[in-house]
Amino acid sequence: MTTAPDAAAQQPVPAWRPNSPTDEASVTAVHRQLATGLRHPATGHPLTLHLTALGGDRWHTAVTPVDEGVALIEVTADDPVTLRAEWRVPCVDATAYWTPDTHASRWLPPSWTAPRTVSLALGAPVASLVGGHDRALCTAAAGETTAPVRVGAGVVEESGEFAFTVEQDLTPDGPPLRLRIDLSGRHFATTLRGVTDWWGEDLTHPGVAPAARMPAYSTWYSLHQNVDATAVERQAALAADLGCGSVIVDDGWQTADRARGYGHCGDWAPNRTAFPDLAAHVTEVHRLGLAHLLWYAVPFIGRHNDAWDRFKGMILREEPHLDAAVLDPRHPEVRAHLLDTLSRAVEEWGADGVKLDFLDRFAVADPPPAPPGADHTTVHGAVRQLLADLDARLRRTRPDVIVEHRQPYVSPGLWPYATMVRAVDCPLSPAENRQRTVDCRLTAGPLAVHADMIMWHSAETPEAVAVHLVNALFSVPQISVDLDAQTPGQTAALRFWLGVFRRYADVLQHGTLEPARPDLGYPQVRAHDRHTTVVARYAPLPVTLPDADGPDGPRTLLVANADADPTVLLTAARPERALARVQDCRGEILSETELDLVPGSNPVTVPTGGLLTLTREG
Repeated sequence: MTTAPDAAAQQPVPAWRPNSPTDEASVTAVHRQLATGLRHPATGHPLTLHLTALGGDRWHTAVTPVDEGVALIEVTADDPVTLRAEWRVPCVDATAYWTPDTHASRWLPPSWTAPRTVSLALGAPVASLVGGHDRALCTAAAGETTAPVRVGAGVVEESGEFAFTVEQDLTPDGPPLRLRIDLSGRHFATTLRGVTDWWGEDLTHPGVAPAARMPAYSTWYSLHQNVDATAVERQAALAADLGCGSVIVDDGWQTADRARGYGHCGDWAPNRTAFPDLAAHVTEVHRLGLAHLLWYAVPFIGRHNDAWDRFKGMILREEPHLDAAVLDPRHPEVRAHLLDTLSRAVEEWGADGVKLDFLDRFAVADPPPAPPGADHTTVHGAVRQLLADLDARLRRTRPDVIVEHRQPYVSPGLWPYATMVRAVDCPLSPAENRQRTVDCRLTAGPLAVHADMIMWHSAETPEAVAVHLVNALFSVPQISVDLDAQTPGQTAALRFWLGVFRRYADVLQHGTLEPARPDLGYPQVRAHDRHTTVVARYAPLPVTLPDADGPDGPRTLLVANADADPTVLLTAARPERALARVQDCRGEILSETELDLVPGSNPVTVPTGGLLTLTREG
């Protein structure tokens, strides 16, 4: 539905921003206001978009209602313009500002904070202002998920409002500015599911191989670059016995150097001393029952590789501290080299997939102009071509190939070329792993979400090992410790919780996810389907029992306790009877009793790292 500008709307109170231009005489600036048909839940006032175009006035707007409190806005241009949309909501009862940015706090930023630029290889254009009871005061997303989009937000000091801004360069033959604004007041996770459904309308995904949904073993934190066929196969055998479904061989397989850095990346040929027959090694891992993935630092060419001399004139930038440079994928020769070297893992050595690292390094803030010989003018266009060609080539050999991406390259524009996305590195930080995996889950669409590799000190208690694992409960855990060196207690905790991951994979990974209090780092998270609810408790908070008499009332409730307080308060709405089984961090059954639950609080003792399973009668 095309909508005329709203002439009656008032200009917003000016907000100070650093380095704001004071002289626009050199460029045409056109300001318009657009009625959205939405109303602020806190005040009932209409929401108005303030649109500014630099470069011309031949642009057109449309507003389409989607659902109660949700609208789509589209802006198209007849001439090239830079279009900026701003809208504000009253900052009433606001508690957190959610974005998928891996380095973001959940605090409310000031409006003069620099906007973030998101593109195919960096971030995703979505944000949510969250209020009390985890309701979204405003959730907004842009539809452009490949080309750069500048996304800003923050508290306007002058008015006490919260401003959202989205800026995109428009051309007559390019994609329009498309915005989805949600003022429905639903749980913020529900509004984000609406965004991912919207993004997914025009995308197809080939599906996720079953192994990508099962716990994995990674060599990175346990072995770092000290990998060889014998060591990997030993860990793979132990991992398979514990319930893992794949092994990921990280950095070190391609070099004899053990000094870290990326100076030996680019040729992607096996270190024959450590892996004399890589295909035979993969075959042995398969015999053990595991899928096999190989790591690649895709953008890098190191100074100590033959590829350096061949491609040193085809780079986006040098990174001397890494002893490497970032390749420019706009060159067809660069993409052909990467396709040939990356495909060998599957085509020649029989691997089940690849771990594609550092794709975000392609997202250069100010890339140089397209060089002579380039067949793409933009870096993001060339990256998409590279990944599409790689996906097609790998699937010719292995239709169910596994491809790992990683935060912060979480754009839905990458969904067709990945099967899983991993939380960015946060070694020995369970709370951070929890927050990042939940963040990924909220906008991952069809992809499996993996935790960063889980490690712990050799002197860690079994209870603490269980806490590490419970913090990754709503993702796929990647284990990265020396399994041969674990104590019986550590091994028992690992075996028990990997069993929980596997047994309840459907509800944990596909169930409706409802994390609580993003401002506090999600101290309680739950997932549910029609049969089972799983709650993880990371702070001494009561656990509200789901309505057993509702249309989707689950019969089984699991409560994983990752907090030091063993007293779990179950809050019931009505009297009911249930069988309660309590297990410790090793899975040992401590008690099995019938509980007569009363309205209000019902204390149950669940030790740290333990699990309560409540089976309700009915």
